Amino acid sequence: MPSRNFFLVTPSTRGLSLALTRNLLRTTELPVFATYRRGKKEEVKEHILQPFKDSGNVDHTRLKLLYLDLLSENSIEQAAKELEEEIGIEKAFLTGGILHPEKSSADLKLSEMMEAFQTNVISHLLLIKHFSKFLPKNHPQTVANDELAKWVHISARVGSISDNVRGGWYSYRASKAALNQVIKTFDLQLQMKKTAAMCVGIHPGTMRTELSKDFWKSSSVNRLFDPEDAAKNIVDVLQKLDENKRGKIWDWKGEEILP
Repeated sequence: MPSRNFFLVTPSTRGLSLALTRNLLRTTELPVFATYRRGKKEEVKEHILQPFKDSGNVDHTRLKLLYLDLLSENSIEQAAKELEEEIGIEKAFLTGGILHPEKSSADLKLSEMMEAFQTNVISHLLLIKHFSKFLPKNHPQTVANDELAKWVHISARVGSISDNVRGGWYSYRASKAALNQVIKTFDLQLQMKKTAAMCVGIHPGTMRTELSKDFWKSSSVNRLFDPEDAAKNIVDVLQKLDENKRGKIWDWKGEEILP
């Protein structure tokens, strides 16, 4: 069987996605394919590699950049075509997300709702459509649990319906709940097609990023993570997820978040 030989992080240039990209470059030896939407390719590459500028411990050639706009299927399709010569995915991290924090139904705006679902759900579906072909084709019974490829969507605890006790955030909650359904459905597809891969969602916790900066002092935030710590938590949780834990949503502690 051909060996899986790269990681995918999309997008990869800010907050958690940037921290994940750097974590993979620092702690693994496989190529890391990372996507970007803004800026010149060489400048983006320099930005990602900045912490390793004076270090000889990271092979800079392992970072492979792909232009990809999450809001354009044509862009997603073209980025996937650039990977045609690659063998397969070891781990894929789909990190795209946007938050419009409506406090009540009166705050709902059509353009913002459409943007939330386009980014938080539809882009993830299109990435599945065009990039999941790089997952291994082997029958899972011939592959050990720790060798299953991992397809990971960054989700959120607020996507849980049973955990919703505060209300608000209509478009974010609804789109993350929809994403969680996508995760379960795609994992069932992987099983039916006997693909040696599993799909899960991970809630990284509240981080010090642009997405959540207005809510750092909220009473509902029990702990605040730097993106680097959140990235490490995600990688650590993934290492512990075997086939019995597939198709579910997990938090940064490795505890299941119920639907």
